[in-house]
Amino acid sequence: MAVVQGIREKVHLPIYDSVFVESGKQLRDVDELDNSGTLKFFVNVQKKSKLETNLQSASLLPHYNTFEARAMRVVISDLPPVFDDEVTAKSEDTDDVDPFVEDEEGEEVLVDDTGVVTGDEAKDVNSITVELEFTLSRLMELLREARADREGFASIDMANEDEVTLSASDSGGNEIEVDTDSVVEAGGEIFLSVRNLESLVRALDEERKVPPKEQIRPSDGAGNLISKIIFNTVTTLFVGEKIMIQMPTWFFPGGAGAYSEGATFVSHGEPSPMATFRFAEPIYIDKQQNFRVEIEVTDKEVLTEIQRIYGPLNVWVVLDGYMVRDVQ
Repeated sequence: MAVVQGIREKVHLPIYDSVFVESGKQLRDVDELDNSGTLKFFVNVQKKSKLETNLQSASLLPHYNTFEARAMRVVISDLPPVFDDEVTAKSEDTDDVDPFVEDEEGEEVLVDDTGVVTGDEAKDVNSITVELEFTLSRLMELLREARADREGFASIDMANEDEVTLSASDSGGNEIEVDTDSVVEAGGEIFLSVRNLESLVRALDEERKVPPKEQIRPSDGAGNLISKIIFNTVTTLFVGEKIMIQMPTWFFPGGAGAYSEGATFVSHGEPSPMATFRFAEPIYIDKQQNFRVEIEVTDKEVLTEIQRIYGPLNVWVVLDGYMVRDVQ
């Protein structure tokens, strides 16, 4: 359609951009996070969906539009993380894991020097040594199971040879072959406590793949992922390389998203458009004028933990206001 000369319209049309961490990936993997620990918004907008941004050009308004920013908000998603399925942890890498094999009656399953599963009447009774190897995603699944259990234990299927290796030795130190099928027939199950599983998570073969404690122990009072981000970062709005506002991120409530008064849920502000930061005077972005928002992690130790956050995670920055554009 042809542009109507000399006439421009003013519409309430917020602009937004986001940093998106895919499922199974970490925040360190996103392009918007630079080496100094700064997340940049409105800078990388190519190949993003409408959910992630509504800009077409990096750091520029569409065509010859101008924008009148009246408010700014930071919205952080609260989605269950999906963990890496490639990185593994082994029980031999930590001393704080003590798995045990018990039958349905709670009695320890033992072996003798004939390799047969026995009870207390055996002449030379030996405890079974258990070696475990899990992927991170499997470990976190077992952690959820253990926390949901009244006694705080998760049971392991011994038929999975990729995860479980059983062994034993006699009084002379000679290795005894343990028949896994016989242990299963005797009703044997491997049990791991919450503490055991958390130790295995921290024993991952790549330390930087260990999730932050907020994802290992979600909503337990030790901290929340949203709180970790907003209370440890500084958000800055640049227009034409000039700082227009710079404050800790808690100054810019989301004013959007899910909300609950329950103790196990944390939200960055009420889901109300009024529950966010509004500029005392509008900030104007002129046509073809560069602008961007940066969220900087100022502490190195906190940055190391934040880099380990697993997705899916979306962090949006929204500039709420009025777009002035040509009438067509």
